Amino acid sequence: MEGWGEVMKKRVGEDLRSPESPGSLRIIRPLVEAYLGFVRESDRNIRSMGLTPGQFDVIATLGDTEGMSCQELSRRTLVTKGTLTGLLDRLLLKDLISEEVSPTDRRSRIIRLTEKGEAVFKKTFHAQIDHLDPFFERALTAEEVEQLRALLLKISDVFSRKGPDGRGKKKDKSF
Repeated sequence: MEGWGEVMKKRVGEDLRSPESPGSLRIIRPLVEAYLGFVRESDRNIRSMGLTPGQFDVIATLGDTEGMSCQELSRRTLVTKGTLTGLLDRLLLKDLISEEVSPTDRRSRIIRLTEKGEAVFKKTFHAQIDHLDPFFERALTAEEVEQLRALLLKISDVFSRKGPDGRGKKKDKSF
């Protein structure tokens, strides 16, 4: 079975990294390859510390905070709302988080790291950063890191606006 890149190469009849290819085609594959490489290495290291990537994301988000509502936690993590409930249940069973009813909104729960959760955060968060930093340092100068960050934020902003013109989802009138 062919990958997306091979199919697209045949479709446009050229190397997707070629300067003559349309801009998005020249960016998509290297962007996805970089992302997949990052995720593979990041997840491998997180799992070596006894956590799943989702558990690490929740613990890292709650670390050094007084806690937050489930809604806020969902917004700040890279975890989908549907996955978050199961993650929180497993972290509760491991005694890494606690939950209580919000004093300002009885319908809302506040999620906090327990003492054990704080210890896991302190142990794993910096270990993860220390593990990943050399990869970026080998690939990019400090100036390039800032340039890449600015460009990625710019791309993220455009995609978050929904639709190619940034004004909302394009309506499909073919039905």
